[in-house]
Order: sequence, then structure tokens, then C-alpha cells
Amino acid sequence: MSNPEAPPAWRQERTAPSLSEVFGSIVVPRGTSRLRRFMAFVGPGYLVAVGYMDPGNWATSLAGGAKFGYALLSVALLSNIMAILLQSLCARLAIGSGRDLAQACRDAYPRWISVPLWLFAEAAIIATDLAEVIGTAIGLNLLFGIPLEIGIFLTAGDVFLILWLQNRGFRKVEAVVIALLGVIAACFLVQIAMADPDWNAVIRGFAPSVEILRNPDMLYIALGIIGATVMPHNLYLHSGIVQTRAWGADPASRHEALRHATWDSTIALMLALLINASILILAAATFHASGNHEIVEIDQAHALLSPLLGGSLAPTLFGVALLACGLNATVTATMAGQIVMEGFIVFRISPALRRLITRSVAIVPALVVILIWGASETGKLLILSQVVLSFQLPFAIVPLVMFTASKAKMGDMVAPRWLTAVAALIAVTIIGLNLHLLGSLLIG
Repeated sequence: MSNPEAPPAWRQERTAPSLSEVFGSIVVPRGTSRLRRFMAFVGPGYLVAVGYMDPGNWATSLAGGAKFGYALLSVALLSNIMAILLQSLCARLAIGSGRDLAQACRDAYPRWISVPLWLFAEAAIIATDLAEVIGTAIGLNLLFGIPLEIGIFLTAGDVFLILWLQNRGFRKVEAVVIALLGVIAACFLVQIAMADPDWNAVIRGFAPSVEILRNPDMLYIALGIIGATVMPHNLYLHSGIVQTRAWGADPASRHEALRHATWDSTIALMLALLINASILILAAATFHASGNHEIVEIDQAHALLSPLLGGSLAPTLFGVALLACGLNATVTATMAGQIVMEGFIVFRISPALRRLITRSVAIVPALVVILIWGASETGKLLILSQVVLSFQLPFAIVPLVMFTASKAKMGDMVAPRWLTAVAALIAVTIIGLNLHLLGSLLIG
């Protein structure tokens, strides 16, 4: 006899998986070494990590480093810890329930709740895509001199990149993304070496400061960093793409799958922290140290790197890394859009059409800002898009925490109480910071 006080289980049987063309397409070898089995799970974490270092991160990290030096490194670290814990819950939800987060919301909630959640998720993806549009267009401008107005429209051509990659199998997608991440990391390591930052100040920057809460400007950038790091669409993405692995149905295989998937995302997100911290350190060591405290435009940062560091290598590497970030983010945002649409409203369209629709919506505000105010305002639009993402976060985090804490929904894969408590604290913290910022803005 069931316990009437127990949380309700899923209302319906599992539906067709999102991204069905690659669902369970990567075999996890049996009877081999633990390392080989782990390597079968390496990949999804790096696709998720892409969202933690997209052009929106650049804008917030550059602005934070230029204006406040190394002080916001603590926010980058805290955001990364939040991301690691939340992404582990995404893998747990997928492996324990066989559902991605969008499908779980549709199954668990009535339409008057699930439909607004779907709209919030779509808004988050559009805000993400807006950052990618601007960042990629700026990258094309910096490297090839293409005007931003033209570059914005050229970004729609990434649809062909998506199709080309997906037609060659999911492992090829992961390989391209990981290779581009390697390029980005190498570019920033060289730039950091050229900037020669104050490493004692860097270490002190990772210590939290109450000044972040007292200073509305610092809090605004801090929320932007959180919104750019812990991104709502990544929660949907990870819970979907982890199911590309064909693990066994027995409890031991599922627990092993969870362990490997968690390590995969944790290692990948530590790489993301390295890159995000590098952007902020570069801005602090070059711009803040030289008195250039109001760097909010990516192209402005690019122009100053050459005179501050000497030579053309640093700005060239900066442009290459930015373009690689934009290309990477465009791949993962498309997949996240598919998962959200298929999961919430069971509506399938081609990845190309989905991408064109989302990008068309994102192009409009970017083009309006450039045509009316010029390229000088694109950095502010990037930061605003990341703050919008921070306000969207609770609508994805709260359902995720509730689902993975439910024994009825997760069975033996239910999250430990300590993990649920920490994740709930993260949700409360983000909501509290959002309300604090909103109050600061309303007061003046």
C-alpha cells in the first residue's frame, strides 16, 4: 500500500526521448577497464561547459575585471561550484528517471505551470543566443574587419555548421567542441603569460567580500557573472545529452553511469572556470591596473590589448578565442532549444529551422542597438542579457531540485539529503540576490 504522504510519481509513461536521432547512440563497453568505460561518458560535460564561457561571460568578466580588479574572482569560483552541483543533479535526473528536465516539468506539472516554464526557458535561450550573435559578430569584425551589421546576419549561417556536425554523429560534435575549447584555453594562457598579473592579488581575489553586496554596481556585474555561468538552458541541455549514452538498465550500471557523468561534467566545468577566471584576470591585469576601469565593450578591450601588452599577438589570440567561443555556443544552444521544445510541448522541427527561428528573434534587438546607438552599446546589451538569464535561473533550478529530491520520482537514484539541501540553498541565494538587485534598481 502506497504512502499517501509520499510525493506523486510521474503522471505518465516515458515519452519519446528528445534528440531521438542520437539517443543511446554511444555504447558503453562492458567487461572493460574502468577508464575505458569512463571515456565513453566523456563529452556531454564539455558541451555543457561551452555555455559557461560564451560571449556573454566575456562581457561580464571583462567589465568586472576592468572595474573591480580581481575582487569578482570569488563570484566566478562560487558560480562554478554552483554549476558543478546543479549539473550533477541534471545527470541524476536523466539517469534516474529517463527524462530530461523539460519532459519532467511537462509530466509533473499542470499546463498552467508547465507552459509558463516553457516560455521562460525559451526566453533564456533567446537571451543566450543574443549574446552569441553579438559575440560572434564582434569576433568576425575583429579578425576580418566585417562590419557588425553584416556579421550579425552572417551568424545565421551557423545553421549549416550544426547540420554538418550532426550528420556525422554525436561523437564528432563532441570532438569539434572539445578541440575548440582547447584553442580557447591555449589563447588565454598565452595572453595571461603576456599580461604577467599580480598572482598574490589573484589568490586574494578568490576570497569572498561583503563589498559585493554593499556596492550595487558590483552586485549587478556579480549577478551577470552568475547568470552567464549558471545558465538555465544548460540544465535542460545536460539532462538531454547525457542520454546519448547507452548504459545498462540494472541499478549497478545506472549508478556507475551517474558517477562517470558527474566526473565528466565536473572536470569540464573546472576547465570552464580556468577560462572564465583567465578573462577576468586578463582584464584586471591590463585594464584595471592601467586605469581603464570602464571597459564594457569587447572590441574596446581588443583595441587596448595591443598598446598595453605590445605587439599584435595578444589581440589576435583574443579575437580567435572569441570566435571559437561563439561557434561552440551556437552548437549547444541549438541542442538546448530542441530539448526544450520537444520536452515541453512535444513538438519536433528540424534543427536548422529551430535555429533560424531562435536566431531571427535574437538578431532583432542586436541590430536595433547597433543601428540606433552604434557598436559602443553592444557590451551593455551583452551584460543585460546575462542578468536576464540570472532572473530566469530559479524557474529551472527549483523544479530540478524538487524532482531529484523525490523518492517516488527517482527511486534508488534520489539525491542525498545534503546535496538537496545545498542545491536548495543555491536556489534561495540566487533568488535573494535577484530580489536585492531589483530593490537596488527600483530605489535608484
